[in-house]
Parts: sequence; C-alpha cells; structure tokens
Amino acid sequence: MALIVQKFGGTSVADADKIHRAARRAIRAKLDGKKVVLVVSAMGKTTDHLIALAREVTPEPPRRELDMLLTTGEQVSIALMAMAIQSVGHEAISLTGGQLGLVTDSRHSQARIQNISKERLFKELDDGRIVIVAGFQGVDETGEITTMGRGASDTTAAALAAVLGAEICEIYTDVDGIYTSDPRVVPEARKLDAISYDEMLEMAGAGAGVMHSRAIEFAKKYNVPIHVRSSLTDQPGTMIMEKTPGMEDVAVRGASLKVDLATIVMTRVPNEPGIAAEIFAEVGKHHIVVDDIIQNFYDDRKLANVGFSTNQDQAREGVEVCRRMAEARGFGPVELDENVSKVSVVGVGMRSHAAVAARMFEALRDAKVNIDTISTSEIVISCIVPQEHGPRALQAVHKAFELDKAHPST
Repeated sequence: MALIVQKFGGTSVADADKIHRAARRAIRAKLDGKKVVLVVSAMGKTTDHLIALAREVTPEPPRRELDMLLTTGEQVSIALMAMAIQSVGHEAISLTGGQLGLVTDSRHSQARIQNISKERLFKELDDGRIVIVAGFQGVDETGEITTMGRGASDTTAAALAAVLGAEICEIYTDVDGIYTSDPRVVPEARKLDAISYDEMLEMAGAGAGVMHSRAIEFAKKYNVPIHVRSSLTDQPGTMIMEKTPGMEDVAVRGASLKVDLATIVMTRVPNEPGIAAEIFAEVGKHHIVVDDIIQNFYDDRKLANVGFSTNQDQAREGVEVCRRMAEARGFGPVELDENVSKVSVVGVGMRSHAAVAARMFEALRDAKVNIDTISTSEIVISCIVPQEHGPRALQAVHKAFELDKAHPST
C-alpha cells in the first residue's frame, strides 16, 4: 500500500473549519487506498503569540524554556486534527515528536534531526489509523524537548517522507505553489509548474519563505518529490524534483529577497594564516548562522576587514562574540549593520548561459540600487543592498530576466 505525507501549515489549520478541510483531504487519501501521515503546524499565529508572551515575561527567554513553550502550539493542533478525523468515523492518533521517536541534537531552537524511529509509525498505520505528527519538534537523547527553527514543520514532513519511503510529500499552504518571486513584492510573479531541488534550496536560503531549506536538503538526499499546493483548492501546485530535461534552457528560474539580514564586520584584522579559521570557529561554536562572508584588504594587504551576514535574530549575539574576540586579539572595532537585505537570482541554467551577472548588475544600476557586497555560486548570484532599496531591487531583477513570462529570455 502506497504511503504519502501531507503537511499543513499554520494558515491551513487556523480555525475549526480549516482543520476539518485538512482532515477531509487526509481522509480522501486514505479512501484512495493510501497510508497517510499528517504533519501539522501550530494554528495561525499561535507561535508568534507565544513568543510575544515569553518576551513580556523576559526580554531574552532561555532557549530551553522557549522550546518547552512553543511546542505546545503543535500539541493543540494535532489533537484537534485527530478529533476532527475521528468525528466523521475514521481512526486517527496524534503524536508529539517525543512520542514518535524523532531524536535531534541538543541545540535548542536550532536542533537538527539525528534519527526517526519507524516502529510506532508503522504500527499505527498498519492498524488503519491516520497518524498526525507535531511539526518542528523532537527530543534529544536525554529526553529534552527541542525545536528545529521557524518553518521547520516542512523539515519534519520531508524527513518522515524520506524515512518511510513515501511516494510523495504534499506541502499544503495558503499559496498555490512556488512563484518566480514573492507576489506581495512583485505582482507580476508567475507560478512555476516545476523547480529543481538545487534551485529551490538556493531560493529558500536566499529568502523565499514558502519552503524550509532543510526540508529541501532531505528531499534531495532521498529523492522525495515534493508537491507544494494550496489547501483551499484542488488545483496542481509546483513540483520540486530532480532536474528534468530542458530545465537548463532557462538561465534564471526565480528571484528572492532576504530582508531579515544583518552584517557584522571585524576591522583591522591581521592578514595572517589561520585568523579566518579562528574567527569562524568561534562564531560556529555559538551556533550563529553564517550566510555570506565578507573580506577586503588594505595597508599593503597587512590588514583586512573580515565579516559575515547573518539572520537579524542572531546579530546581537554575533556582535558580542566578535567583540570579545576582537578585544582579546587587539583587532579594531566591530561594526554592525542591521539595515541590509539580500537580493538573489537563481537558476541551474546559469551553468550554460553567459552574462547573467552583467544583466543583474545593470538592472540594479538602472534602478539606482547600490551594491554593498556580491557573492556567487554555480547557480546563484546575490547582492547585499540597503534594506530600504530591497523591494525595488527585487522588482528590477525580476523584470530584467523577464520572469513574468512562461519562457523567460536567456
């Protein structure tokens, strides 16, 4: 019997009516002869409300206690989902990450999955139940409750699909698929029928909020097809899959804007072997996510400014780590800029198309957007720009690559 994993985000289970709608989808799949695992997020804005409540109690909530608090949101939604399914005569059971046996490392609020036990899941499925799993949470080896970061219910779903050998992982959300850009910023953005794992991974990392990047990593590693679709209609959404024939005919698949960004720069760093390793080892020890690395030399290459971009919610901690290091080593002042964004273009077709960077830089020039730093890889080009110019930059590059058209120019 085929098995599928369905994931419903917070907006798709925001009230009782939407919970019943999601329940009907799961029941329909079961009646079609499939074993069904549901992954459910907290209802609506529950997680935001819980974070706000924690910060009313203390400006800097301890991460362990914050994990303990936030996981209650998913426990509410999975219980209600099980009730909805049972109320119409079908068997279902709700499981927290701990009950399921989803084991993570011990990094509270940023945990990574280490192992998922299959025994309980298969037992419940073999008994004819729809299994409803709390997204974004697990336990470490000592039984401590952990969470995997905002948006990580996607990761729970993709990981379960991989471990269970699911034929597909369906991600239900309030949008009808993956778009060439954020439609709220770029009204001309167009829904994509398909996108490769690599492209989606880069777009997620560059700020596209539809999918959690670690979910794409799981899907790619285990070749799990993901279907991102609307919870409100039965229309097809966007398939995320391995590269298909013709995919490289298009140089740029999409454009993204990452707004919750900050840059941290250590000044007057001696240009000596091992210094960069020391800096980023210390930053990594504190689990601070490094996005782009920034480095420039001066004083006949004797000194350098070394920095990186990171998420805004980690910027203050990152600055403190760097200031302690700078003080201990006699470096210059540490500079923090929380008013930056990153605009990126992504496409596997960049491997075989020239002048993509030139077209992007020309678009930003014509839009009068100044570029602070540039980073590139095989399939992505990113520019850090002033935050106030971010939306204009995104609109400019989207237009330059004609992403509103079904067959963009190359």
